[in-house]
This record gives sequence, structure tokens and C-alpha cells, in this order.
Amino acid sequence: MRFSALTAQPVPWKNGGGVTRELASHAEGGELVWRLSLADITRDGPFSSFPGLARIHCVVEGAGHTLSNETARVEARPLDPLCFDGEAALGCQLRDGPCKAFNVIYDPVLVTAEPSILADGPVPETEGLRVLFVVSGGLEAAGTGRLGPGEGVVTQGAGAAVVTGGGTVVQVRILCA
Repeated sequence: MRFSALTAQPVPWKNGGGVTRELASHAEGGELVWRLSLADITRDGPFSSFPGLARIHCVVEGAGHTLSNETARVEARPLDPLCFDGEAALGCQLRDGPCKAFNVIYDPVLVTAEPSILADGPVPETEGLRVLFVVSGGLEAAGTGRLGPGEGVVTQGAGAAVVTGGGTVVQVRILCA
């Protein structure tokens, strides 16, 4: 399944504090299993809470931000994926202006999700579901063709893919728990 942040319509965050572009999702029995999105973070404020779900958050544009509450403080830095409890009540403070973040929200009872950052060269083969989101450069993926920045693909199992043009790609493996 191919997706694009370039054509996805912005929708309000769950808490109304910003907008995101929903890129792809999968549900079973009416319950969310996983969802991919690209969020525009343009101001300080609270993050949406997703009770019962887990979250991967990766800044793909801008300097990043700080997520914190009374007991925790985490730095969201460019291309450094954060994994945390989706129910956590966290406030966001921008570091140096607006940023964008690629997000995966998933049900940790049903699946596990493992993020990594890939650079120029062949994409390692993997089992399970694989999400590839192009941050810069390009991606040549068998059966999908060339993908540019803001585009991505969800594939099942191994498939030949190559990051090109000095590119950077966020990869997330999604495996049944």
C-alpha cells in the first residue's frame, strides 16, 4: 500500500491543538491496530492522549521539541524515534520553531513496532509488516516504483528496496504480538 503526505488532507488532532495527515491505518473488529500519520507541530501545548495504545514519534522536519509532565522529560530530536505510552499526559515545547513528526500509534496487545532510520543503500530484508517513509532523497521499491520525500509504502515481508539520492527513510517493523 502506497501513501503520500503530499495528498493526504489535514485533520484536527484528537485534542484539537494542531493538525495531522493520516497516511494509513489498519483496524480489526472495529478496533485500531495501527495508524500512520504526519503531524504539524506549530505551537507549544498538550499532546493528544491515546489510552491503551503505544506511540512512536519521529521528528522529520525542524529542530524538534521537548515532551514533559511532572515526572518525565524527553527530548524529541530530528530522526531519533521516541517510543512511549500513548496514554501519557505530555506537554510539548518547541525547540526552535515549528516541526513535523512521523507518528505510529498502535495497540501493543496486538502488535509490536520497532523503528529505525535508514540511509542510502539497500533496505535490509525483514519479516512482518514493514513501513517505509521517505524523509529525504528517494526510495526505489519493488512493485511500487520511485517514492520521494513525504511518500511511503506499507509492505508485507521481504521486498527489494533501495534508499537513493543521499536519502533518509524512517522504517517501522510491525509484528504480531
